[in-house]
Amino acid sequence: MIDKACIFNIQKFSIHDGPGIRTVVFFKGCPLRCFWCSNPESQDGKPEKMWDNQKKEFTTVGEYKSMEAIIDEVMKDEVFYEESGGGVTLSGGEVLYQAEFATELLRQLREKGIHTASETTGFAKEAVFKKYIDQVDMLYFDVKHHDEAKHREGTGVPLAPIVNNLSYALKEHDNLIVRIPVIPAFNDGIENAKAFAAFFNKLGITKAELLPFHQFGEKKYAFLVRDYTMQDIPQLHTEELDYFKTIFEEHNISCHVH
Repeated sequence: MIDKACIFNIQKFSIHDGPGIRTVVFFKGCPLRCFWCSNPESQDGKPEKMWDNQKKEFTTVGEYKSMEAIIDEVMKDEVFYEESGGGVTLSGGEVLYQAEFATELLRQLREKGIHTASETTGFAKEAVFKKYIDQVDMLYFDVKHHDEAKHREGTGVPLAPIVNNLSYALKEHDNLIVRIPVIPAFNDGIENAKAFAAFFNKLGITKAELLPFHQFGEKKYAFLVRDYTMQDIPQLHTEELDYFKTIFEEHNISCHVH
């Protein structure tokens, strides 16, 4: 059993990552390299240096934490989980990058009666994914593209294993929300909306969420001394995705835009 995981943030009092008041544990490391990634500091699986604009110095992002330390930290807010129907959400990076530790963390939290949620790209070996979601009460599953070649071009990894895991989750998990980050010139536009709708119909997906592209992570690339290919690309607003929502609803897919 791996005794520590690399964590880059533990966010308290979150209300957007599952029901109620939640604590979100952000795991460092991700096998995908999405060119629009808003958390580039989450990609490398090890601690790294990043410029702190307030302190005016480089600081370390990411820290190896033990299971006991993480559980002790998230359980400090147990009373808020109980009063609000909340719990703990695991995110990333990609939490499945450190799947063994994350699965055991979820198991121990559920033993304590804590509601668990997870955000994932679903990119993992089938056996690893199945074991992991057995410990998840609520699953957010991001789908970046409907086309294999475009998915590989935009994320650096194949789509097929993700679809395989998504298909399994749809059959086996009662509380699953599929989300699409809508990215300009990558997966936006009417034709992509129609293709996503047909893709989801084939998989049996009846509800989805759209996450409009934003620039919240823009400065992080400079702080990490990295190039950012989405520099100066305007962010999308909710009303700009009305066509997406209309097309989904025409295909019997209920759709919410964040």
